[in-house]
Amino acid sequence: MRIKRNQSRLSFRHRRRRGGCMSLAVIIGLIAGMLLISWSWLERRITALSPPPDESDLINSALEAFDRGDLDDAIVMAREALVNNPSQINAVILLSRALIYRSYQDYDTESDRAAALELTTELIQRYPTNLDLRAAHAFALQANRQPAAAADAARRVLEENPDHGLARVSLALAYAVAGSNEFALRESLQAVRAHPTMMDAQRALAISYGDNGNYESAVHSVESAIALNGRLIPLYFERALYALQLGDVDSATYAYMQVLALDSENVKARLRLCELSSLLRERDAAIAYCTAVTERAPSWADGWYQLGREYFLQGNFEAAQTNLHQCSTLQVMQEIPVEERRLECWYLQGQAAEIRGDCPTLLATYNEFRAMTANSDIAQTWAYPPEGPPGCTNAAPATSNQSGGS
Repeated sequence: MRIKRNQSRLSFRHRRRRGGCMSLAVIIGLIAGMLLISWSWLERRITALSPPPDESDLINSALEAFDRGDLDDAIVMAREALVNNPSQINAVILLSRALIYRSYQDYDTESDRAAALELTTELIQRYPTNLDLRAAHAFALQANRQPAAAADAARRVLEENPDHGLARVSLALAYAVAGSNEFALRESLQAVRAHPTMMDAQRALAISYGDNGNYESAVHSVESAIALNGRLIPLYFERALYALQLGDVDSATYAYMQVLALDSENVKARLRLCELSSLLRERDAAIAYCTAVTERAPSWADGWYQLGREYFLQGNFEAAQTNLHQCSTLQVMQEIPVEERRLECWYLQGQAAEIRGDCPTLLATYNEFRAMTANSDIAQTWAYPPEGPPGCTNAAPATSNQSGGS
C-alpha cells in the first residue's frame, strides 16, 4: 500500500519536547525587570533621604552669577535659597541687589526695584539689628527714590560700623537722589578709598562725578566698575551717558553695542541707538532702530514717541501722526499719571495734523490735551487763541476714534 503524504495525517518531523522550565530569554527579561524595579526603588529612597541643596552652595552660585553679570541666574538661585530657608539673610541681601541692578537693565524691569524694597522691608522687621540687612534696605530705599529714609538707615549702620561698604554707598546714592551732589561725592570718595575693589562704590563715585559735571572722572570711575564686573549691563548704559555728555558719540555707540552683545534682544539699547542716530541725523538708522523697538515692545509708549518724532523730523507727517497717536493712546490706556506722561505725543501729533491741514484730528487732539491737563500741576505747553487753531476755527472736531487717547 502506498502512503499518500499529502493526505496522511502522519508526521515524520521531529517534535520539540516541552520542558518544564521557561526559556532563557524570559528568565533574563524577568531578572532585568526586577533589577530595574529595585533600582527605581533605591533611587527614590536615596532621593527622599538626601538633604536639599545646601543653602551656602546656592548663595555662592548666585554670587558667582552676579559677578559675571548674569542677574537672571543670580535672582533664580537666591530665590531658591529663600524657598529652602525664608529667613536666609544673605540670600535676601544678594537678591535685593540683583533685583535693583536688573531694574536698570531694560525698559520693562523697573518693577524689580519695588520688589527689592518689599523684600528687605519684610525681613528687617524680623531682624532689625542685622547691619548687612539694614544696609541692603538703605540701598533699596535710595533706588526707590526715598532719599531721606535711605540716608537715615545708612547713617545708623555707619554709626555702628563706619567701614560698612554698602551702607556708605547707600548714603552717597541717597544724597545723589536728593540732589546734594557735594555730599554724595564726599561719601562715594570715602567708599572707594575704603573699598577700591567694590563695584558698587566705583559706580556710586561715577554717578557723583557725573552729577557734579565732572564727566571725565565719571567715565574713569564707571570704567573701573566695568573692570570689576564687565558683564553688568547697567554700567554700559551709564558709560554711554557720560560719553554723550562729553560729545563722544563713538564711545556711547560702543557702549550700547556692548549691551546688545550681552543681550541681543535688549530694547532699551535699541531706543538709545535710535535717539543717538537721530542726533547724528542718520535718519535711516534711526527709523530702523525705533521700528525694532516698537516691534519688540509694542506696549512701550516711548518707542512709539521716538519713532513718531523721527518721522516728524523727516517731514513724513502722516506717519508721525500715526505713531504719535499710538503713543498717546497707550499712555491713556495704561492710566499713566498725567504728570508722568510724555505730553509731546499730543503736541507733535497736533502739529503734524496742523501741517497736513487735518483740522478734525487737530481739534480732537488739542481738546483732549486741554481736558487732560486742566486739573494737573504741570506747565501748559500748548495753547491756541480762544477761537481755536488758525484755519480750523470752523472745523468740526473729530470723532472719538481719531483723538489721541482713544
